[in-house]
Order: sequence, then C-alpha cells, then structure tokens
Amino acid sequence: MSVSYDKLWKLIIDKKINKTQLRDCSGITSATLARLSKNQGVSLEALERICRALDCEIGDIVEFIEDKVILDE
Repeated sequence: MSVSYDKLWKLIIDKKINKTQLRDCSGITSATLARLSKNQGVSLEALERICRALDCEIGDIVEFIEDKVILDE
C-alpha cells in the first residue's frame, strides 16, 4: 500500500494557504513537508499537528492507495 497526501494539498488550496504557511501554522519541519510532498511516510505526530492546525480529521488529509500487483504468467 502507498500513501497519498493529495487530499491535504486540495484542502490547503481550499483554505487559501500555501505549503510554507502550513509548515509554520502546524509546527512541522521542512523535512516533514518535503516527505509529504513526495508521498512518503511521516509520523503520526506530524499528521496530528496538521489536523489540529487545519481543524480536520486524518482522513481529510491522507489516503492509502492499493498497490497494483502484476503477476507473471
């Protein structure tokens, strides 16, 4: 399974803030923001900070994507 933060990027657009403002208001690090931008895993604490800053639930910012398995025949 892969993780996607597309919902997060849509939400900050809707709230009219940019990534730098998200970093500042949530207290996450630049490294965490970079990991989010690359759809890499981040700590639950970082996701909690973002949810508090944006007044949302975790399902509003993260989505798990099923990996496609290709079987050789």
